[in-house]
Amino acid sequence: MLKVPKGATLVIGLGASGKAICRHLARNGTAFLAADTRQVPPGVDEFRAAFPEVTLHCGPLTALDMSEAAEIVVSPGVDLNTPGLAEMRGRLRPDGAPLIVGEIALFVRAAQAPVAAVTGSNAKSTVTTLLGDMAVAAGRRVAVGGNLGTPALDLLADVPDVELFVLELSSFQLETTPRLGAESAAFLNLSEDHLDRHGDMAGYRDAKLGIFRGARHAVVNAEDPMTWPPEPLAAEDRFTTQEPHADEWGIAMHEGRDWLMHGGLPLLPADEMGLAGRHNQANALAALAMGHHLGFALEAMCETLRRFKGLPHRSELVAELDGVRWINDSKGTNVGATLAAIDGLGPTLGGRLVLLAGGVGKGADFTPLAAPMARYGREAILFGTDAEKLAAALQESVAVSRAADLEAAMERAREIAEPGDCVLLSPACASLDQFPSYIARGEAYCRRVKQFVEEARHVD
Repeated sequence: MLKVPKGATLVIGLGASGKAICRHLARNGTAFLAADTRQVPPGVDEFRAAFPEVTLHCGPLTALDMSEAAEIVVSPGVDLNTPGLAEMRGRLRPDGAPLIVGEIALFVRAAQAPVAAVTGSNAKSTVTTLLGDMAVAAGRRVAVGGNLGTPALDLLADVPDVELFVLELSSFQLETTPRLGAESAAFLNLSEDHLDRHGDMAGYRDAKLGIFRGARHAVVNAEDPMTWPPEPLAAEDRFTTQEPHADEWGIAMHEGRDWLMHGGLPLLPADEMGLAGRHNQANALAALAMGHHLGFALEAMCETLRRFKGLPHRSELVAELDGVRWINDSKGTNVGATLAAIDGLGPTLGGRLVLLAGGVGKGADFTPLAAPMARYGREAILFGTDAEKLAAALQESVAVSRAADLEAAMERAREIAEPGDCVLLSPACASLDQFPSYIARGEAYCRRVKQFVEEARHVD
């Protein structure tokens, strides 16, 4: 059995975050060992070349004696219940701090600039990127990353003169962060996801609520009490897709159009946003609330909302063809994300919604999709491993058809969609039965839509 030397730090997990942890410790001169449960982790040769003096253990963690480690720093991809690690949960260091922490705990110790942090089951990447763009427009030197893009610890080295960090944080990152201390923290929404790691919704929510530990300002969803902190913070803002009360951020009719509002103050006509859908209006309001607390000028933020077109694979408008919008929401890998896309786009359509859904459902309950599809749907075209489970949930509410794969589903959609309709790829499922990732699935969708456009040009 390999024994971790007394006083050494142990890093577990050699994904992107784990490697960033190692780089951070090396920069600070901290002695450490590294471990990964896989016998041959991806990039192991590059790791050995970068850290030739570091002891690396590959394989079961039960072969490690961690009893005298000064600290155990765990990558977010590592389940804290992994045998060998689970036995160390709950242990404290001599100073009373938890023995097991994650990358963000190290980041908090080292960061010299305030942090704006975003979490939620869905849309956190969109809000994080949008808030970062607003910060740039407001003249701030900002570093954006975390669960999105650059690992937080690498930002410390990459942007040393930063004035503000904007971080997307997952439940896995937050559960190993004893105290974040964010200047502004947003919890956007909560829907069923990652229950294989957290056990149940209560455990999942509890991990997400870690974003408020030590926070000076909270942004929460007025329509979802599950996003509210257990104890109110001194400064708190709420956003809603309804008419706002008092100081809330919401949507109301003004001069004959829907406007984004702060209380009674009209900010921007909703139809001038670069993003489509009610769900993206909610995302914009959350970013506005955070930016307002951080001192960004409203004019700069509204101009950003006009320019910002969103992220790939997240309610991304690919093309409009023969009066039909084709939208790529391949990142909709759970029911909550797909529900948000349907409810967000449905009210904006002159026609109906054609939903392309299916893949690996991860045991999810698809029945919440039935009511909005009854309201907005023309047809649900289903494919992949859990197509029949989706069909069982939807067939009483909307027309349902089945396709062998995504391409066949798109051919069917091309046949039935009418002017004013929207064809929405938002699968409510993981992609791994037919694609290596949601990105590959979305790229396949975009390629075929562009082929439809080219074919139509040649016909004309």
